[in-house]
Amino acid sequence: MLKKLTKPMLIIALGLVLGFPLFSLTYYAMVRTSTPQFCASCHEIRPAYNDWKTSSHVNNAQGFVADCMDCHLPAPHDTWNFFYAKTAHGIKDVAAHVMGNEYDRQEQRENAYAAFKNSQCQKCHRNILYIPDKRGAMLAHRSVLYPRPGYEKRCVDCHRNLVHVPREIYAYKQYQPPYRGQGL
Repeated sequence: MLKKLTKPMLIIALGLVLGFPLFSLTYYAMVRTSTPQFCASCHEIRPAYNDWKTSSHVNNAQGFVADCMDCHLPAPHDTWNFFYAKTAHGIKDVAAHVMGNEYDRQEQRENAYAAFKNSQCQKCHRNILYIPDKRGAMLAHRSVLYPRPGYEKRCVDCHRNLVHVPREIYAYKQYQPPYRGQGL
């Protein structure tokens, strides 16, 4: 009886001994590569990072900060999609950086806008029908949430130049780091 249990127990123990460090290293790599500063470490992304720093997604009266991952990747609680998207973005960006491909900023913006989904914005902006103080804005937001067939709209159709456009001034300069929760 003991001999029958030894082999499965050994396999489970070996799986834990190998699996835990592999999982820990993967998680550590994900956390370390999930900061805006890491994204900006490539010269191709530096202009987008500088534009982001002056945008309302960083500098606002509430002190809230939406970083690169908040907009460009699925929510971290959707683990497999997040891991896949982060890995795919990383491989694509590293390959472009290493191969020295010419970075066409306008083309990259258009590609990003074409792929952008409303759900990316609605992770943070939930009650958009009640935010605007003007009826026209409320009706525009309603047409996004409840579109008629053939008239589907996306957030970026109206809010296109919100983040990644050059600005000379900060609307709300943050002199101390805003509060950020720990983790991904």
